[in-house]
Amino acid sequence: MSNQSTHVLNEMKKVINGKDDVIQKVWMTFLAGGHVLLEDLPGVGKTTLAKAFSRVVGLDSNRIQFTPDVVASDVIGFTMFDKEKNEFVFKEGAVMCNLLLGDEINRTSSRTQAALLEAMQERQVTVDGVTYPLPAPFHVIATQNPYGTIGTQPLPSAQIDRFMTKLSVGYPDFEDQVEMLKNRQQTDPLSSLEQIITKNELLALQQQVQDLFIHEEILRYVTALTEKTRNHPSIHQGISPRGALALCQMAKAHAFLQDRDYVIPEDVHAVWLPTSRHRVILSSVPGAEAEQDALLEKLLQSVATPDQAMLATF
Repeated sequence: MSNQSTHVLNEMKKVINGKDDVIQKVWMTFLAGGHVLLEDLPGVGKTTLAKAFSRVVGLDSNRIQFTPDVVASDVIGFTMFDKEKNEFVFKEGAVMCNLLLGDEINRTSSRTQAALLEAMQERQVTVDGVTYPLPAPFHVIATQNPYGTIGTQPLPSAQIDRFMTKLSVGYPDFEDQVEMLKNRQQTDPLSSLEQIITKNELLALQQQVQDLFIHEEILRYVTALTEKTRNHPSIHQGISPRGALALCQMAKAHAFLQDRDYVIPEDVHAVWLPTSRHRVILSSVPGAEAEQDALLEKLLQSVATPDQAMLATF
């Protein structure tokens, strides 16, 4: 693992106790150029995790609390008439930043949720026919409470597919919670976090990940996996081509953290669930929803892995 990645992850651990895997998956999503959806019950540290990354990675960030009265213009911006200039001017919305922290995204209207679609996919927004590019890099870390919690509604499929990964923070274990309580008696650990890298350094790391070699046999393997999700009787909607691309990008990020310049099947295995679970919509097979991860694991095991000996051949 590169020194920069090691330093980023170690700094994050000062704030989030006992969640090394979640921290690493968020960092991998950044390296892969993607967006993160954190779903969990209130109070487990979703927002703290998002804030910590904005400080450690040195990104200009905005935070928006999604409530029923938040409208699309709050997110992407709007034009208004400036009397002094005698012309219409663009007022930036919350997305005009490097990292948008979207709290409780599933508590706002579907129209407001949809306002993020263009920004997340194309890194730009269009307001009144004029297109405005977003700063680079641009990432979204959105949090949501589990569907069924009072006041929530499901995200549109088109939007949820734009999140590269979906992660769950979960409750800390006993000792980690004790440590967390100790650390928060006098000061807020967020205030002591140091910036480890700059946005330009992050862009350089992302390019290194993008340049990693991925053999055609791995691409065929990823395609076979996604095809399995589209043809399973317990799955109503399988993984899209965008999801297959996300799986490849995350596999590259995992390989990068393992100090390899090429992807092997184990990289795909490591990112299969966080990259796939939110893209799969289960059919009304009794008990299928509770067994979603188990079903995806079963599908993973049902596809033959490529011969690893040839995968480093350029």
